[in-house]
Amino acid sequence: MFNTRIRAKVEICAFLDRIKKYKEEQIDCTEHTFFRLNEAQRKIYTYKELTRILFKETPFLVGIQFNDNYAVFYHYKNKVLKIILSIGDRKINIVTFYFIEEWQIPEI
Repeated sequence: MFNTRIRAKVEICAFLDRIKKYKEEQIDCTEHTFFRLNEAQRKIYTYKELTRILFKETPFLVGIQFNDNYAVFYHYKNKVLKIILSIGDRKINIVTFYFIEEWQIPEI
């Protein structure tokens, strides 16, 4: 669990500048991305929707974890969406995503 703790805050502008260097075809999902979802949820939360969020929505908090993945937090449909990203030189992997409660938003 220690590896998934946030070690540093990332400025939102710096995060947005970094990901806008990538094209949609450079975004991949891992096997782990959708494993928590049932069939109905898989129709709503698709690769297309996740990439839309990454490129079109502005997060309210971004942090880098001890395992070097990014934890990115969005207000999405009256919920808090947390997306975990692995950002490499040539592609971004969406490791997983899930909804959290307001009280679970980390203080960085």
